[in-house]
Parts: sequence; C-alpha cells; structure tokens
Amino acid sequence: MKKKPVTVIRRALLIFFILFITFEAYQHQVKGGGPEGSPSIHALCPFGGLESLLTFLTTGRLLDKIYFGTLALFIVSVILAVILRRSFCGWICPLGGLQEFFGLAGKKILRKNFSIPAALDRYLRFLKYIVLILIIVMSWRTASLWFAPYDPWAAYGHISEGIPSVWKEFTVGFIILILSFIGSFFYDRFFCKYLCPMGACLGLISLISPFRIKREETVCINCNQCTKICPVNIKVSKISSVTTPECINCQQCTEACPKEGALINEYTFAKGRKIKPVIIGLGTLIIFFSGIGIASLTGNYNLLPPEISKTAGTLEADSLKGYMTLKDISAGIGMPLAEVYRRLDIPESVPPDTKAKDLSQYIEGFEFHEAQKKLK
Repeated sequence: MKKKPVTVIRRALLIFFILFITFEAYQHQVKGGGPEGSPSIHALCPFGGLESLLTFLTTGRLLDKIYFGTLALFIVSVILAVILRRSFCGWICPLGGLQEFFGLAGKKILRKNFSIPAALDRYLRFLKYIVLILIIVMSWRTASLWFAPYDPWAAYGHISEGIPSVWKEFTVGFIILILSFIGSFFYDRFFCKYLCPMGACLGLISLISPFRIKREETVCINCNQCTKICPVNIKVSKISSVTTPECINCQQCTEACPKEGALINEYTFAKGRKIKPVIIGLGTLIIFFSGIGIASLTGNYNLLPPEISKTAGTLEADSLKGYMTLKDISAGIGMPLAEVYRRLDIPESVPPDTKAKDLSQYIEGFEFHEAQKKLK
C-alpha cells in the first residue's frame, strides 16, 4: 500500500487541535470565563465572528461570549478560504476531525464505504446553506448567539460539565452531535457535508479562490481511486478540475493517485506551476497562525473579557456575564451592592463573592437573563 505521509501529518494536526480545544473547554468549566479564566467554546469558534458581525458593525459591540479574538479567527478563516479554499475544514477544524476519525473507525470495523444515493445527496447538500442563512438572520435579528442551544460544537465543549448538564442546556445540540458522530461512522463527515454552517460559509467564499486541484486527462488512467477516497464524495475522476465549494482540500485524492502528474495543485493565474500536497498543509498553518500572530501583536486577539477594574461603571446590564460576582456586577454597572440585592431579591445570607451563574443554588428558579432585565 502506498504510504500517505501528508494524510498522516494532517490527521496528527487534527488530533492536536481536538486535544487543544477539548482541554480549553475543560479549563473553561474549571476556571470559568472571567478575565483570569479560559475562553468559552463559543469564543474559540470562528463562526461566532460571523454571528457577531452585524451587531459589531452597527453598534460596535460583540455578542455575549464573543470577543475580538473570535472576530479575528473568522477573518483569518475567510482569508484562508480565499487562498486555499476550505483548508480550515480539512486541516484545522476539531469537529471535522472528530467526524473523520469516527469515519475511519466505521471503515475499519465495517470494512465498507457507504454513500447516500446521489439523487438524495444532491438535495441534502443544500441544507447547510439553509442553516447558514437561518443562523445569520436570527443572530442578527436577536443580537444573540441564537444558535447556541442547537450547536453540536457548543454541546461538545460542555461535556466536561456532565451529561445531565449538557442535556439540560444543549438538548438539541447534543442530539445533533451524537447523530453527527453516528452518521460519520457510516458516511464520511456527515455534519460537514449536510449541516455545518461554517463549512457552508467558507465554501461560498472559496468560490472566488484561484486555487484548484486539476486533473490532467491525458495523464489520468481512470483508476477511480481519487473518487473512492474523497471524504465529501466529489467525483474527482469525472471532472477536469476540483472547484466545488464542497472540497475541504484534504489532499487525500492527490496522495491516492497512483499516476504521477494526473492530479496537481495549482493556481489559475500560474498554470503549470505544481504545488506539492505538503505545501498546502504548511501554507494552511502559516496563514492561520500568522493571522493569529498579527491579531495578537496588534492587541486584537483577546478571547477573554477585560478586567472588571477597567470597565467599572461602564457596563450595561446586557453586558453582564455569569462568571461575575455580585460585587463585580455592582462595580461594573455602578450600582450600590445593596440595590443589586434588592432588585434581584437576593437574601442577605448570600455572600457578595457569589457568581451570578451560581445564584440558582440560593434562589429557586433564578434565571440570569431575567435578572439582567431587573438591573436596567
């Protein structure tokens, strides 16, 4: 069997990103999301930048749990899509990586590749674009992370809190997460192909990319290996070049090709200049981490809120966070602590260092979002 070093490297990178994000999500549950805590799973997802875009452009503010670092991640992902199509999906995205490994397990156990009938698959692909439009419209209309309860990635990021907690807060998202893993066991990257709004967004942007995988028809021996191995079921062996928004640029087709020169990576403005698959991976990482580096150097890669002392008396009630203590809330909105207790009907026995998200332990039926309204 032909060795596939680039695929090995790519999967090693996916494992790294999966472990890193999983650890950060766990740390968020342990440390909380305050200035000294760890970023939330929402802040670490580039899609949060798109969800916040209209609110940011019209008011200068970002949605709850989203910070300028998240917006920077989105911008970097867009730039990457323009230069190297959906390489973010194929080389970096942890949720895509998890699906890929479930798919590998399925092939190992079942010893068979499955595919949804082409007639049905063609229509199912449009679902992710409908999901994308729905989320953008609702997020921009409500000025909130409207998708959060239905987001499988958010559900995954909160698993360390315990299944009962995830089930209570992210019931639909958790169900979609489980179905995505089960679906990927039989059909490669099930969620990516049919439901992922970030993939849909990057796919549309990739349409303007000059990058393509070209099939040299005079060299191709029509062995069909490229089509068989494609995780998103592109019929590579039947087309002259891969320019579809479905391609995640994983380079599995180029590595599987037994005939040198039959499948090549190139830019339309530099025809004949072949790009090796390993350069695609290296370029993906350079663009992604360089973007993060520039954002960090310019002070725009913060994924955590500013210290309370820097926002004293300037916060609106809608900007309060669950990690804040009652003293923080008092200082942030410039309201006497006694008045905060009175408006929220908090017993005097509750310590002022109690975090807002923990008040339900003292007050039956306490809802933080309802409390915010009382502090306006």
